[in-house]
Amino acid sequence: MSDTDDSALPGRVRRAARDHDAVSDDGPDGTLAVTSTPFDAAIAVAEADDGRIEFDVSVSVPTLSAVAEDEVADVVEDGWLDTFERRIAAVGDVTAAGHDLDPTVERDGDEVTVTESIRDVNERRGLNDAVAVVDFVEGTYVQGVIPGYEYGEPVTGLISSARAAGGDEGDGVF
Repeated sequence: MSDTDDSALPGRVRRAARDHDAVSDDGPDGTLAVTSTPFDAAIAVAEADDGRIEFDVSVSVPTLSAVAEDEVADVVEDGWLDTFERRIAAVGDVTAAGHDLDPTVERDGDEVTVTESIRDVNERRGLNDAVAVVDFVEGTYVQGVIPGYEYGEPVTGLISSARAAGGDEGDGVF
């Protein structure tokens, strides 16, 4: 990650962020908050020496055991995390600029954090790609939710939203 200008976001990124419906430009120290997800997601922004903008994306999601009402066996949790990591590796496929990405997935207790960096000369495309990474992490998380457990938030809200978007009212059980 490049050194972040503590005073503000680069002007061209601030303008792009104000036009973007999924981010808020009021984060501290050159950071954008991603508002389109229930997860803790932020994009740190810095100008690189070559005129490009560096977008450092961080998304934290809860483990299954953190959101399941019932106990999740360690072997299930480990299998879920392994599958999540494998699916996250395909994140480069969702960027408009076709970035060669190599995301990092780290677990710390009941939280899993995905980090990735994108560099682009075009601030709008770079910002869109950074948000696409957040969306991909969210979608991958929902895709990996294991049926048969009763879940709390944010899983129930995400599944309800997905069902509503698909025209399925659902019966409240996953």
